[in-house]
Amino acid sequence: MTEEAKSVERVTFSRGVDVCIMAIDGTWRRDCQLNAISDNDASLTVEGSIQGLNLKEFFLLLSSTGLAYRRCELVRVNGTDMDISFLKGKPSKRRSGADEERARA
Repeated sequence: MTEEAKSVERVTFSRGVDVCIMAIDGTWRRDCQLNAISDNDASLTVEGSIQGLNLKEFFLLLSSTGLAYRRCELVRVNGTDMDISFLKGKPSKRRSGADEERARA
């Protein structure tokens, strides 16, 4: 694989784009500025405090109606700036014993 194929294209916004982050269960929501984004990650500036929030898994809402979103996890925080990575796929469900037997057959 060439170096060009390995690199991920990242788009940087000069003014930032208004977005929100929201808990998976909807218990909290914060307004943010999207500074840069790629297929795998993004850089945000958060308005307000994130202290005490569960940032292990949350949504990045890209539209005001909530119809465009990505599931994320926190990578790094530096003051009001944070780097996030996008989670791919659905959470896996544990198979029951009967399902495993059918899958092997």
